[in-house]
Amino acid sequence: MAAERALLELKSVVMRYDSVQSAEHLEILRGVTLEVRRGESVAIVGPSGSGKSTLLNIIGTLDKPVSGEVLLDGKDLTRLDEKQLAHVRNHQIGFVFQAHHLLPQCTVLENVLVPTLADKTGQAGAEERGRKLLHRVGLTERINHRPGQISGGERQRAAVVRALIMKPQLLLADEPTGALDRNTSNELSQLLVELNREENVTLIVVTHSPDLATRMGRVLELREGKLVQQ
Repeated sequence: MAAERALLELKSVVMRYDSVQSAEHLEILRGVTLEVRRGESVAIVGPSGSGKSTLLNIIGTLDKPVSGEVLLDGKDLTRLDEKQLAHVRNHQIGFVFQAHHLLPQCTVLENVLVPTLADKTGQAGAEERGRKLLHRVGLTERINHRPGQISGGERQRAAVVRALIMKPQLLLADEPTGALDRNTSNELSQLLVELNREENVTLIVVTHSPDLATRMGRVLELREGKLVQQ
């Protein structure tokens, strides 16, 4: 039987920026190649400034590489126009950042449902799913609260639910525990591991946290512009 195709494939991805100080280019990613299977969990670690967030932004189609291919479910994302990319971001990829980016004027449930507003097909059953996920992450009593009325850990859990509301194939998390204390960070780390399994969502985490990294199925280090297996 043929092997299942990887959900995500990066082929020789290069990213560079023009240097302000000189005419030379600042090369961040130097031919990054990566395969991630469906349902897998992967941590990407490395020193500050090594390009981890840049790599995650390229995977999430927020940035476009100078060269190389980024295939999600066999489709090369670098060849899509902006309308097609917006559809991919809304339906196939969920994002969790260090800052929760919740809308302060909206309730927790309203924040969770924001991604469904752009597509009527995503609205069917969305509120029920949102309520179930909020219950799953322990926020049943916070559904009608606004972000300013709940703790940092609760805000980040709400952000995770928002990222999952559209049933994405791929969940990208950029330093999701970076602004949390140790206990809250441990709780969120464990929650991400459990949701990776329960939601059957492929998880890629950029982190400085050794605890979060070691909970992933695979740890890769971004070193001198290339990914190295730890």
